[in-house]
Amino acid sequence: MLSIQTPSTSNPQKYTPNLLPARIHHDGPINDPQRYWTPEKDEDGTLHAYFRGRHLHGTSLALPANYTGAVLNITDKQLPPEPQRSHREQSRDAGEEEDDEEEEEIEEVDVRIAERIGEFEEVVVWGHGGRVDEGEDVYVRGVREWIGFAEAVHAEEDEEGEEVGRREGKGE
Repeated sequence: MLSIQTPSTSNPQKYTPNLLPARIHHDGPINDPQRYWTPEKDEDGTLHAYFRGRHLHGTSLALPANYTGAVLNITDKQLPPEPQRSHREQSRDAGEEEDDEEEEEIEEVDVRIAERIGEFEEVVVWGHGGRVDEGEDVYVRGVREWIGFAEAVHAEEDEEGEEVGRREGKGE
């Protein structure tokens, strides 16, 4: 598990992640990024770049207004474990009757700290041989499906169990 923390000493830098149709066997900084990566916009607003001699076309995919992307640096630091309460203590606090069943073993979970070093508001998806088909591209579909799933999981429910937005006609 990860615990995302923002260092108090720094302001997150603005980034634009790029999803490339390539497999690169390198992880780390490069000396001269402009030598390898110089995307340009044409008069239509389409992004173009050449990577290893291949012409790529970019499609900018903006995150919804109420979302912020985070660029994380996963550290080796561990979050101190919280004192765990037994199932019996939780039941007692909830007003449930105790039973004589054996208590469940509480498994401790290691939680590593991920530092938030940057943020983004859009992602650029690159493709070969023309603009990325937003209806067919797996990355574009994946981002849109994830946002839809996240909104469904976090949707407010009214007393009858219906999602508030759907009942008011804002949903499907």
